[in-house]
Formats: sequence, structure tokens, C-alpha cells
Amino acid sequence: MNRLTGKTAVITGDATGIGRAAAKRLQREQGGSAEPRADLGGGPEGQRHPGKRAVARGDCDRTAKAALGEEGQKVFASMTPLRRMAAPAEIGAVAAFLASPDSSFMTASEVAVDGGLAQL
Repeated sequence: MNRLTGKTAVITGDATGIGRAAAKRLQREQGGSAEPRADLGGGPEGQRHPGKRAVARGDCDRTAKAALGEEGQKVFASMTPLRRMAAPAEIGAVAAFLASPDSSFMTASEVAVDGGLAQL
């Protein structure tokens, strides 16, 4: 991999769930194997900037369970075309793609990682 060697990532949010999964994936893409540092910055999620790309996520299984409860999570998942919630690692994979050279021609873009919910 090592597609992100020498790059720095700032992840807004906390050091658990999606933030942690994104940090771990980005670190693997940088060729690192240690745990990511837990200095994830707080700030507005999905901040827009002309030269940046953002991940607009739907709730993942972990965050939805805390917010909705188990029954509410099942209802929410049933509303998506994929009929399930995202795993934090799935959202982290998209963050790694956006940070990599593979997305070099994308700018001021938002990628919906929501199981197709926004498409309904």
C-alpha cells in the first residue's frame, strides 16, 4: 500500500468508532503498523473547502446503536437499499481513498457513504 507516505491527516470527531477506523486505515496506507495517535481534532464534520474532499456518512452500526437503540437501529437499517448499517472500517476506507492520489482529480466533493439512503 503506502499510498499516503509523507502525508498528514486531520480527522474531526473522536478517537472511537468511525474516527478511529479512519485513522487506522490511513495509518496502514502510510505504511505504519502502530496504533494511531489519539489527537483527533474536534470540529465541524464535513467542513467544506474548495481544495478538500469530505465524507458525508450515514450512521454506522456503533454510533447508531447508542443514538437509536437496538430497535431504532433495525428500523434505520431497513430504510437503506443495502438493508444494514455501515461498519466503521467501510467509512474509513472511503476516507483513505479521498486522501490518496486515486482521488487527485476530485475537489470540493462530498461522497455519501450511507448505503444508498441519500439516493432514495
